[in-house]
Amino acid sequence: MKPLEKFLKKQGSHLAARAVPGSGGQLSRRQSVSKILLPGFLKEPPEDLTEGGTETTGDGHWLELRPPDSSLRSPTSFSSEELSPGGGGGGETQLSPESVPTCCWVPLAEPESPDRLVGRVLERLGGDPTAPHGHGCGADILLDDIVLTHSLFLPTEQFLHQLYQHFMTASAIPSPPCWKEDEAVHRKRAVLIILLHFLETFKGILQEEEKAGKVIKDLYLLIMKDASLYHKLEDEILKLHQLVDTVELKVTEETQPPSKQVKPLFRHFRRIDSCLQTRVAFRGSDEIFCRVYMPDHSYVTIRSRLSASVQDILTSVTEKLQYSDEQPTREEALILVAVTSSGEKSVLQPNEECVFTTLGINSHLFACTKDTFPSLVPLPEEIQVSPGDTEIHRMEAEDVANHLTAFHWELFWCVHELEFVDYVFHGERGRRETANLELLLQRCSEVQHWVATEVLLCDSLGKRAHLLKKFIKIAAVCKQHQDMLTFYAVVIGLNNAPVSRLRLTWEKLPGKFKNLFRKFENLTDPCRNHKSYREVLSRMKPPIIPFVPLILKDLTFLHEASKTLVDGLINVEKLHSVAEKVRTIRKCRSRPLCLEMESSPQQLQTKAYVRQFQILINLNHSHSAENHCFIVLGCINRGDSIKIT
Repeated sequence: MKPLEKFLKKQGSHLAARAVPGSGGQLSRRQSVSKILLPGFLKEPPEDLTEGGTETTGDGHWLELRPPDSSLRSPTSFSSEELSPGGGGGGETQLSPESVPTCCWVPLAEPESPDRLVGRVLERLGGDPTAPHGHGCGADILLDDIVLTHSLFLPTEQFLHQLYQHFMTASAIPSPPCWKEDEAVHRKRAVLIILLHFLETFKGILQEEEKAGKVIKDLYLLIMKDASLYHKLEDEILKLHQLVDTVELKVTEETQPPSKQVKPLFRHFRRIDSCLQTRVAFRGSDEIFCRVYMPDHSYVTIRSRLSASVQDILTSVTEKLQYSDEQPTREEALILVAVTSSGEKSVLQPNEECVFTTLGINSHLFACTKDTFPSLVPLPEEIQVSPGDTEIHRMEAEDVANHLTAFHWELFWCVHELEFVDYVFHGERGRRETANLELLLQRCSEVQHWVATEVLLCDSLGKRAHLLKKFIKIAAVCKQHQDMLTFYAVVIGLNNAPVSRLRLTWEKLPGKFKNLFRKFENLTDPCRNHKSYREVLSRMKPPIIPFVPLILKDLTFLHEASKTLVDGLINVEKLHSVAEKVRTIRKCRSRPLCLEMESSPQQLQTKAYVRQFQILINLNHSHSAENHCFIVLGCINRGDSIKIT
């Protein structure tokens, strides 16, 4: 069991992990999700539910579907008796964006269907700005809720098409008889407000929405046509023009844009010049180079889109092999297999997409036939490490922590806030939009394995104790920087079973560091719904790098706890709770991270080191071809009572 899985399993066992009937059964989960969020959250639904969708057990384990005048309970607001059999409560002070006054949030008067919800929001925004709960009060938050979560009940293309239809209605002459004077102008302004907020929220993600881009283009042309008729809309139209120029819309009728510069994926490239580049957000249309290996460990290098399907990759590989004199003509179809460094093999289905970001650590793609599948083995030169001093022994703990925080801030900054919604709520359909989140989650696991690898490959008792001190210092500095993702990963790595069994090493650790590590363990304790961590996080001010897997767990709880649609009506309270959780991410990134670091050659070496770790995955039984690595790991796991020279 992986360290992060073991960590989340402690608190996962306390939750009633069941899905509500009518939600489509068990969620389709990517392989990478199971490595971060345990299947314990995704079990069978409860049987004793009333027809209205409210749980009758009364044990408080599930968010109930309540009328709009009753607030939907957040997963962080449950008491300890509700969340764990023997603990006390663990609430969380929500981090809300400074620009959005959440205290003014006012739900709709009554539930609405997906087809009518946009119209109700337009009514709220298009009313008198000075009226109670008009634009600038609850309507702003309701608008943000709908834009962030509309994909749960309405595809983006349909959402934009409804805006288009409402603008067309407002442009009709004569206006509907029930409308008051200037009602058409108010409705058009409301459509513009929603469209502007939509463009500001989605930004680069719209590059992947071809159909949505066409609707936005049509709506934009319609608005510009009316620009000369309605002078009251000048400010909104100017801002819309600027946003449309900024956002690169991809429309099917237009000529394809010139090919973009290839963005290297850090797991596939180990060059210094690549790893030192500032991380930028990946999109499904970005192209990358990748190696696909054959059973004899020869390989072909292909250029592929990040969102390419398995079938597309196999087609490119087949074309490459046809021009190779060394490869015989292949009549049998190829299959694509992900092989880990420990020898585990997973056959990828032809319709799977964006497989590059879902590969595990130290995993590679192999193309083979069904007959040669059993002969696949990991690359022998995959890990070139041996027991002894590594680079980290010559680096200062503060420098390593600074570069870890800086790199993880780059990764966290690249993750769009809507990727969290797509990752949890849309499964396979949202994979293309979650590439950056996938990389951040895998980096979290990579740091955990890096900590354990460095400790276990150190063959000197004194140096191992010194290394433990260094990692505890790194965790302390990361906590000081409010990098809770790295802090959690380092603490979980030190709690890894092979590392925790180093009895002599831990005994040699000074008492001061033992006490400090106990405090860190208490802070990462999952009891009472991570009460200690949530309290510390609520006192922090941006910039913050939160422990992302816990955010995904909370979103999963919200998703599994209540239906999105009840008798065809939208559960607006659930949408608001999901949007509030997403806004915590916006809050964490509301201010830039500023770390003062020198640009000396030594600092560049440290920067390169933390961005391209060499790690072991199977820490109990080394998969390295080096025999002495296996001996060292075997001796360490017996209590480090033997010293290898």
